[in-house]
Amino acid sequence: MRSNPIGCLDSGYGGLTVVKELMRQLPREDLVYVGDNARCPYGSRDPEEVKAFTFEIMDFLMEKNVKMIVIACNTATAVCLPEARERYPIPVIGVITPGSRAAIFASKTGRIGVIGTEVTIASHAYTRELHRINPRLHVVAKACPPFVPIVEEDRIQSDETKQIVREYLEPIQQMDIDTLILGCTHYPLLSQVIQNTVGPHVQLISSAEETAREASVVLSERDLLNEGNLHATYEFYTTGSVERFHAVGERWLGFPIHVEKIAFSYV
Repeated sequence: MRSNPIGCLDSGYGGLTVVKELMRQLPREDLVYVGDNARCPYGSRDPEEVKAFTFEIMDFLMEKNVKMIVIACNTATAVCLPEARERYPIPVIGVITPGSRAAIFASKTGRIGVIGTEVTIASHAYTRELHRINPRLHVVAKACPPFVPIVEEDRIQSDETKQIVREYLEPIQQMDIDTLILGCTHYPLLSQVIQNTVGPHVQLISSAEETAREASVVLSERDLLNEGNLHATYEFYTTGSVERFHAVGERWLGFPIHVEKIAFSYV
């Protein structure tokens, strides 16, 4: 079981931000990643549909004999994490609790902003988790539906993107926050544009680093760390364009990757 890979999933490219951190913190661990680009974005879909998609991918990862599943998607985490933990016999972790912890640690004023998909924001998952840890926090949340398509279509540096980001973040900027949770794993790919918009006084929080840390702790506690692996292997699968995933993945991860196409029955 120790030598089995970690499974990781997202609606598209966004989960690669978590994968990159998993690779850094757990360099001996093999990884299997599934990006559901063909059905992305999840954030504007019905929650039951998101749940069906997520479980379909998790079933695929179980066939790959993974020892842990990381739901590297805020929308899927918000919708189905508790049920997933009951459904599968291996550790399943999400990104919302780790991201919340990191934001609380970073904030000096207790005024925290959260941006995410429509489903994530409507679920109030971040607000609940932040207030569970510290009920005195002032939390402001806003859905930013165009951000995921911008990343998936690789339009990050366009002038139109900069304008869209300004328009969506203006209301949250007026709330005097000092910390902003990027409540979608796609959003760190837009971090430069977002940081330029909100200014240097606002600390951006990606859940990737804290999620990888939690994965490390859970694997260690369950005696599942792959301590003898000297050459980790990485498998990447997409339901969308292999060529586009290949280009975006290599640019973000910084090394050559092999990508295979897969298809699922539920559309």
